[in-house]
Amino acid sequence: MARDTGFPTADAENDFARQRRRADVARLVSWLRREPDDVNAILPFDEVVAALGKVGEKPLGLQVVTIESIVGSVDRTGDFDRYFRPTSTHSRARWERLAVAQRRGESVPPVQLYRVGSMHFVIDGHHRVSIACAMHQKTIDAYVTEIITRISPEGITQRADLLIKDHRRLFLTRVPLQGSQREAVQVTDPWEYAELSECVEAWGFRLMQEKGEFLGRDTVARRWFGEEFLPVVRMLRGADMLPEHTDAEAYLWIARERYRLVRRHMWNDEIVAELRDRAPRKHKPAT
Repeated sequence: MARDTGFPTADAENDFARQRRRADVARLVSWLRREPDDVNAILPFDEVVAALGKVGEKPLGLQVVTIESIVGSVDRTGDFDRYFRPTSTHSRARWERLAVAQRRGESVPPVQLYRVGSMHFVIDGHHRVSIACAMHQKTIDAYVTEIITRISPEGITQRADLLIKDHRRLFLTRVPLQGSQREAVQVTDPWEYAELSECVEAWGFRLMQEKGEFLGRDTVARRWFGEEFLPVVRMLRGADMLPEHTDAEAYLWIARERYRLVRRHMWNDEIVAELRDRAPRKHKPAT
């Protein structure tokens, strides 16, 4: 860590220059490592909430928030990187003016944040958060509003993660599983959520034809899970098929292959045995 000179203006200038260099170095390192373009990008609040589905919001008042939990912005995603280092020099004057005031002991008003799960997004106070990062502060005072979402924000670390959250939200709108059933159905490829939705809706349509009555989405989802998904997964696991895949990924694969090969919607041990040797294996990345 660089030593302060004791002169607030000079120290603020040095802090800004140091943070700019770190932002440029981080971008260069990511490029050399061929990492995704968004690995150092600040998370956009609107896209995160759109992917998760907003249910409501609740003001929490004044809170002490850890700096490392602040990962996004409402409207300044181009001005700072993921660690709130300035990405250009156009904010230098304001940044340094606020940094000098803080070093001189002047009062700093709390920032304003949205909370989504354990993540925080800046509404007002981007420069103050950036200065706090530069000065290695652990916490900051903030007025916080909690955003309640339809699905869990757990697992979001970069912008690319929003795609699978968005597709999962749409899947759960079409197939409204609840509780442990909801958590049991997971895939890693976002596009498979759309295919899985089609499978469930087709299964529900056949069930309604068989019963001669209309069934709502909640009923179809519950019955599909208990009468179709669980029995198939148990057969797959009993046959030691697709162990590297999630239960939902394994179900999707065998559902595709069953119809392609035998043109039937029924399940039995013979069909599983016929498909066992065709099951793909996930290759572990080289270390």
